[in-house]
Amino acid sequence: MTIPLSIRRALLAAAAVSAAIMPFGGPNAQEYPSRPIRLIVPFAPGGGSDFVGRLIGQKLTDQLGQQVVVDNRPGAASLVGTQITARSAPDGYTLLLADAGFTINIAFFKDPKYDAFRDFDPISVIAETPYILVVNPQLPYSGSLKDFIATAKAQPGKLALGSAGSGSGTHMTGELFQLRAGIRLTHVPYKSVGPAMADVVGGQIPATFSTPPTSLPLVKAGRLKILAAASPKRSPLLPDVPTFAENGLPGIDVANWYSVMSVGGTPKPVIKRLHEEITRAIAAPDMRQRLAAAALEAAPNTPAEFRAMVAREIKRWVGVVKDAGIQQQ
Repeated sequence: MTIPLSIRRALLAAAAVSAAIMPFGGPNAQEYPSRPIRLIVPFAPGGGSDFVGRLIGQKLTDQLGQQVVVDNRPGAASLVGTQITARSAPDGYTLLLADAGFTINIAFFKDPKYDAFRDFDPISVIAETPYILVVNPQLPYSGSLKDFIATAKAQPGKLALGSAGSGSGTHMTGELFQLRAGIRLTHVPYKSVGPAMADVVGGQIPATFSTPPTSLPLVKAGRLKILAAASPKRSPLLPDVPTFAENGLPGIDVANWYSVMSVGGTPKPVIKRLHEEITRAIAAPDMRQRLAAAALEAAPNTPAEFRAMVAREIKRWVGVVKDAGIQQQ
């Protein structure tokens, strides 16, 4: 059957319109980025996420020839900034600096108002650092993790354990620690890990979970002591710190990771370009030096590997919330 000329012209016009409204289809994907990119950091300035966000933002600005603007949107355990990102256009011009809280929120909150898989396209992890258990070195049970656990078992619920807030990575790592060690501690949530460590130093509470970037200066000054690191093997940045597994507690492998994600549905050529540029940035000697100086280990991965990691993390935290009897918020 011969298609009338008028219909053929209409079909060609429709195809032209479709091509015009799909800027990332076909060869036009090579033009990305053609304007500044917004990198949402769902935390206040000054923390680990802000540090990594500004570091990767500057490297990408240099490499892409377009400004990557860091936009701090703190609030509600990172939910505010994460939700803003989820509602943005999936065009590669709004990115999220996500950390371990991205997966914890799914387990801890009844309605985080985002779907980790539908609303986001993972690009790559940038760096990670293990959570560590720090105590006041003046305590009689600060000699080793075994001493701490023995005291906790002898006095159920008496020892306090600080955190950066309910639902934070430090809180959930503490819950996992209690489950694996068979002990019961009293959780004391703070607004951030800084005040928690200050109270450990001052003797108001005996211990808290933290990360090396924030606690190492106090450790080096002799005001805090690290009992164990939540990593599968000793970190090259903490060679003298034993792991929980070395102390007979396997399964406490919890890193605070920092990553870049895009909005779900971002065109694959854009994801590919971003992944290539982020991987190149992480491999740069100056980038690795700055990460190492902050006790962060470079940990790039592929989008597929990252998506699988997110699934594993969510499954783990759902199990911890259930086994610890934590009520979802």
